[in-house]
Amino acid sequence: MSNTIAKLYELTNARTVEELWDVHTRHMATFGFDRLIYAFTRYYSSSSTGMASSNMALGDPQDWVLLTNLSSDYMDGYIDGGHYANAPMVRWAVQNDGACSWRWMEEMMSSDIATEKERSVFQFNHDHGIKAGYTLSFRSVSHRSKGAIALIADPDVGQHRVDQIWAEHGDELMVLNNVMHLKILALPHTGSRKLTTRQREVLQWVGDGKTTQDIAILLGLTAATVEKHLRLARESLDVETTAQAVLKAAFYNQMFVFDS
Repeated sequence: MSNTIAKLYELTNARTVEELWDVHTRHMATFGFDRLIYAFTRYYSSSSTGMASSNMALGDPQDWVLLTNLSSDYMDGYIDGGHYANAPMVRWAVQNDGACSWRWMEEMMSSDIATEKERSVFQFNHDHGIKAGYTLSFRSVSHRSKGAIALIADPDVGQHRVDQIWAEHGDELMVLNNVMHLKILALPHTGSRKLTTRQREVLQWVGDGKTTQDIAILLGLTAATVEKHLRLARESLDVETTAQAVLKAAFYNQMFVFDS
């Protein structure tokens, strides 16, 4: 079995997002990318214009599938501090598919094109040893979804060396990252929007077209108790209607799944 096939076998046989991410970070480290940030949203809105509207364009970060092996200190500043909303490579990923060398960003910073906010993000990254890498933007399956990953090299590795690595292994890296991305889309993911078993159960029956009274009879509960579980499910998923809760739970692949 070739090395690439062995890596693909590990990726496709991962049973959880956590296991998949562990496998993928190990694989990417063998190419010299020891730090990664992966993000996927189904709440992208292309009607928003400009990076000033990035929060609206990409939706609430709590609704993203967000995976990284970077420190919480960095991620608190990058996500909670809002740096991602002005990051040049995020803007590139939203507007493009494929792979982009961070040389594009370096050239941007050496010109008068970059805004003060973009320069602030660039400096923030440099202060955390994030200097060279590649960004991959995955082809979307709908106009509401967008996914991308940043492959980050060691702080002592320059962009010239990263570009050499890509020239030699770019095709393999694209295949491995695309398979990882597609596998994530097929696995249950909870993040901060986790449902209890009972909340998921009542949503599944709603998805099957059952009324509150139907569900109460099927589960041996009162209608009021069913309504309570539906309300808590809506609160957990941060939506207003039960229909939205069913949709978001389906997005997270939390519907009709086996308990661990």
